Amino acid sequence: MSDNNFINKKIIGRNPVLEALKSNELLDTVYVSGSGGSLSQICSLARDKGVVVKDVNMQKLDFMAEGGSHQGIIAVGACAEYVSVADILEVSAKKGTPPFIIICDQIEDPHNLGAIIRTAEASGADGVIIPKRRSASLNHTVYKTSAGAASWLPVARVSNLASTIDELKKNGVWIYGTDAGGEDYTGTDLKGSIAIVIGSEGSGLGRLIKDKCDFLLKLPMLGRIESLNASVAAGIFMYEVIRQRKV
Repeated sequence: MSDNNFINKKIIGRNPVLEALKSNELLDTVYVSGSGGSLSQICSLARDKGVVVKDVNMQKLDFMAEGGSHQGIIAVGACAEYVSVADILEVSAKKGTPPFIIICDQIEDPHNLGAIIRTAEASGADGVIIPKRRSASLNHTVYKTSAGAASWLPVARVSNLASTIDELKKNGVWIYGTDAGGEDYTGTDLKGSIAIVIGSEGSGLGRLIKDKCDFLLKLPMLGRIESLNASVAAGIFMYEVIRQRKV
């Protein structure tokens, strides 16, 4: 997919957004200010189609519209269609290999998400799972940072990350969280069916998600800095999976 097809896709105004939704255009997020009437109808349709709806102020829409008449609503295109968790599990089933999945818990920086998707694709991961809320999404910046990998690697966007982890466990997937209080990653067997959870740039894994993990892994930190950038840490864990699976 050429990034010119969507890279700056910004649909402004009530009728254009409504028609885009009706025609199943690839949309990532609808930004809206206000409620009632056609705005509520459009937002309801967007949610039915799995598009995230964000309430913003008029100043935000004015800035996004760059002088256009937005009528209280703007939709932004996605660089790829989101898939289901079942679709990601099907990838490993078709390959005949144990599932290898990356879960991003509140990775809100699109540069980090894009870099994680790029490394996940390069390392042979089956897919990436992100939450609908408090997360970057498949937007222009993510596509650019991923070097196009966001259009190739399956990405699922889920309403409830904790429930998704439960679903993965029912399918025999072990959940490995990344946390400073975990075990050294080099001494952990990562050859089986696994999902690696990468926490947010600031606070790491959320408490509920951390409690859902079967194991916690850490990277040795020998200097004065206590943590690595989320995408850098994710890359180290992913390539440890490759190393172990090739042994």
